[in-house]
Amino acid sequence: MPKAKPLTKELILAAMAKTKSNMAAARYLNCSYVHYKKWAKLYESETHNNLFDQHLNQSGKGIPKFLRQGGKEPALLDIIEGRANTSSFSPDRIKHRLLTEGYLEEKCAMCDFQERRVLDYKMPLLIHFKDNNKKNWKLDNLEMLCYNHYFLSVGDIFNDKQIEQLSVSRPLNHGKSDWEVDDYHLERLKELGLDGEDDEEELNIISRL
Repeated sequence: MPKAKPLTKELILAAMAKTKSNMAAARYLNCSYVHYKKWAKLYESETHNNLFDQHLNQSGKGIPKFLRQGGKEPALLDIIEGRANTSSFSPDRIKHRLLTEGYLEEKCAMCDFQERRVLDYKMPLLIHFKDNNKKNWKLDNLEMLCYNHYFLSVGDIFNDKQIEQLSVSRPLNHGKSDWEVDDYHLERLKELGLDGEDDEEELNIISRL
């Protein structure tokens, strides 16, 4: 396991200026709380014995239930352990993070389906909340299901209005199609060697970036 890098006084002061507590400063610096505490206690402070004591905030004043440094989402561990309020964040974005960081496997929990659509490399999987509470993002409450097993085990994938729209006969589009691809699927396209300009022009991909 690689050894954690030393934290300079300047780095710690910069983190303190952006956060409300030592815990938040450790997250800001992307290091463990123990590692942050070790270095923060080494540097003297003008108002306290050291920088760690200066940045103590035991009352939690000014700290929300989860941290949003510069508009960033809360730490994923806080989300899946139920410590973060996710109501103001995109479910698709959280799903993306769960997959890219390896907390959920990108395959159906029922049948192991994991085939991808060739043109945009997307996989027909939906996230299922086992207790039917879409605010409960604890890891043991989540699983990925293919459309088939979601329909069989959970219910309709589309509402009546969406089904009605799907049923309407539409002329075939013989021209190029526009595909929306998120960060996760763009990375998968790169693995296939389809991230070049020629490939992107051919598929007429529109990135959400």
